[in-house]
Amino acid sequence: MTLSLVKRMPQQAARTDSPDSAPAPAVPLLEVRNIEVVYHDVMYAVKGVSLKVEPGQVVTLFGPNGAGKTSLVRAISRLLQSVDGEIRSGAVLFDGQPLDGLATHQVARRGLYQIPEGGNVIKELSVRENLLLSQFCRDSSAGLADDIERVMQRFPILKTREQQLGGYLSGGEQQMLSMAKALLARPCLMVLDEPTLGLSPMLVQQNFGVLRELNRDFGIAILVIEQNARVALDIASYGYVMESGRVVYDGPAEQLRGNREIQEFYLGMEGDARKSFRDVKHYKRRKRWLS
Repeated sequence: MTLSLVKRMPQQAARTDSPDSAPAPAVPLLEVRNIEVVYHDVMYAVKGVSLKVEPGQVVTLFGPNGAGKTSLVRAISRLLQSVDGEIRSGAVLFDGQPLDGLATHQVARRGLYQIPEGGNVIKELSVRENLLLSQFCRDSSAGLADDIERVMQRFPILKTREQQLGGYLSGGEQQMLSMAKALLARPCLMVLDEPTLGLSPMLVQQNFGVLRELNRDFGIAILVIEQNARVALDIASYGYVMESGRVVYDGPAEQLRGNREIQEFYLGMEGDARKSFRDVKHYKRRKRWLS
């Protein structure tokens, strides 16, 4: 089964070079360049963070509460203004183009779709009505009804709950509805903020299995913002660690899983108390910002 209108390749895939020209350099699908996020003109939540997501790649960003992860997601998805925040410096590029001045639905139409913390379900609307809202994130509503039927085949539980209000769905079902809405927006990048929040371990594994399928079947790139480093590193090929508004460590997922400090601080393999990279000489050698 395929969703013909879901997979949308980034603009760079359509670029061609003349026979006599050198190949154009690869452009990341998402590039965050040294951004700083400020709330109420005084409180810095993100302090010079840079990261990249390549087409079709799965990347995770994890760290403790208060690290600035959600603020970074808001900056990427252009949601800062609603909470009196702003990008003070730096830039966010999607497929090589800045997102400055775009409304959130315009960002989604470009192919970048965010599922916020707690999911993206309007609880007062039915499952079908929630799915129909995805038309505002598409360039056209043509084929939407057919795509909804295909999505319900991929998530059969939504078909049985079609007329039920979103607020009566379980936490796992709401996450599935959120992912179904994302699919209908035809993204080439999905950004998920704390998708494991409030879910049982079984549902966490189930939902991350769905994310693997979406990445494998449709080539959708995924940026997962998580506290649960173990499950995030299981799905990702590359990871970033964020503390106190800064990226303090990054590398391939396999390297992060094997790192002694990552194991101790985030995978729960040693010690009773979670430490900070600020206490480790190795971290101090790897810090990536200007003091």
